[in-house]
Amino acid sequence: MTKYNVLGMMSGTSLDGLDIALCHIWQEAGAWNFAIRQTHTVPYDKDLLKKLKNAIHLPDKEHEKLHDAYGIWLGEQAKMFIEKHAVTVDFIASHGHTSHHRPEEGVTFQLGNGRLLAKVAKHKVICDFRAKDVALGGQGAPLVPIGDQLLLPEYDFCLNLGGISNISFDTDGKRVAFDIGLANMPLNYLTEKIGLKYDENGQLARKGTLIPRLLAKLNALHYYTLPYPKSTGYEWFSETVVPLLQENGANTADALHTVIHHNCEQIAKVILGQRPKEGSQVLVTGGGALNSFFMDTLQEKLGKACKVHIPPKKFIEYKEALVFAFMAVLREIGEINVLASVTGAQRSSCSGVIFMP
Repeated sequence: MTKYNVLGMMSGTSLDGLDIALCHIWQEAGAWNFAIRQTHTVPYDKDLLKKLKNAIHLPDKEHEKLHDAYGIWLGEQAKMFIEKHAVTVDFIASHGHTSHHRPEEGVTFQLGNGRLLAKVAKHKVICDFRAKDVALGGQGAPLVPIGDQLLLPEYDFCLNLGGISNISFDTDGKRVAFDIGLANMPLNYLTEKIGLKYDENGQLARKGTLIPRLLAKLNALHYYTLPYPKSTGYEWFSETVVPLLQENGANTADALHTVIHHNCEQIAKVILGQRPKEGSQVLVTGGGALNSFFMDTLQEKLGKACKVHIPPKKFIEYKEALVFAFMAVLREIGEINVLASVTGAQRSSCSGVIFMP
């Protein structure tokens, strides 16, 4: 039995900060096991937050400079974490931060130069987990389902509520997964307008009332009619959803309340469409799991068909960092870590680029 100590590093579309988790991962009797040990989230300062948020609009040379600078910054954060906790790390798994994701054009890009990250952190780095799948005609997303399937087999559905909502589950003997649509991205957009980073525990949303017109427009978005596999991101949100929120003109509480109802209706539509057995388990992770109004509304929409399961906070916050650590382990041992049944690629692949210090 080999146990790997991997430093997983994840930055998601919600731009909450850099999640770092030291993960112990091992295989025993044919089953994968894990433990999340030390963790830390590094918030982005205003300057870096602005750069990452606007990266999609940068000219090529400026984008390349940010790629390098962010790689160095990631290396510094990894080095500080390792030294502070005095831990042994076999390698670092870095997701980077997605600046461009247009798989239909063969484009995906994760900021954070792995070569510079490895050099600064003085550790082996495995990164860039999406590009190979996109080159194989896949969506390059979502990638977390390999972790859902092999690390969390006891759950019928694994739902993640980050900036975007995505889900994975088994059907007809294979794993499928896709981005359902919206989650925290529109919620954070609305709260930022009134000077709040987010709506803590959904308190504001709970006080609001439904705006039928906005709900109807959100539910009518074309993306929801597309078959899976499919994925989306910030481009879709900024081009399609933001104009609807801007034209709405309602108070923030009502808008938040309506968006959560919209999110939950779309999620429930997907889950109930699978005709689950009564009492099926839905594991919810990501920041949305910490929003009690979001969770109450989701359980209401699912009814008795499914039970929403909310794991410990550490797992919620660091699941994606754990899964990228796991993907790096699979890359290290040469096993498949990206599923074609999920991404729509020509074939499943063992993805990730390795950089030595």
